[in-house]
Amino acid sequence: MEKNNEKNVGNVPVSSVFKVLLVMYILTGLLLVGLAALLYKFELSESAVNIAVIVIYVLIGFVGGFLAGKILQVKKFLWGAIIGAIYFLILLAVSLVLHKGLSGDVIHFATTLVLCVASGTVGGMVS
Repeated sequence: MEKNNEKNVGNVPVSSVFKVLLVMYILTGLLLVGLAALLYKFELSESAVNIAVIVIYVLIGFVGGFLAGKILQVKKFLWGAIIGAIYFLILLAVSLVLHKGLSGDVIHFATTLVLCVASGTVGGMVS
C-alpha cells in the first residue's frame, strides 16, 4: 500500500486547498496595495474604490476556482464554489475580529458571499 504524507479529507488533499487559499490571499494583498497606490495618486472616489474592491473579489474568486479545478481535477465547479466560500468566510472572520462585530448590512455580506462563490464556481468550470 502506498503511503501518502499529505492529510486527505474525503480523498481531497487539504494542503492543496490551503495552497490555493494562500495564493488567493497573496494576490488579494497585492491588488489591494495597488488599489491603495491608485487611491493615493489619483484621489479616487469612494464609489470607484468600492467597485475596484468588488472587481478584486470577483477576480480572486475566479483565480481560486480555476486553480482549485486544475489541482483537484474532480468536481471542478464544486471545488471552485467551496474555495470561494472559504475565501469569503475568512474575509468575514477577519472583519469580525477587526471591527469587533458586523460593521455593515446583511445585504452587503450576502452580495459578497454570492460574488465569491459564483466567481469561484465559474473559475472551476473554466479550468
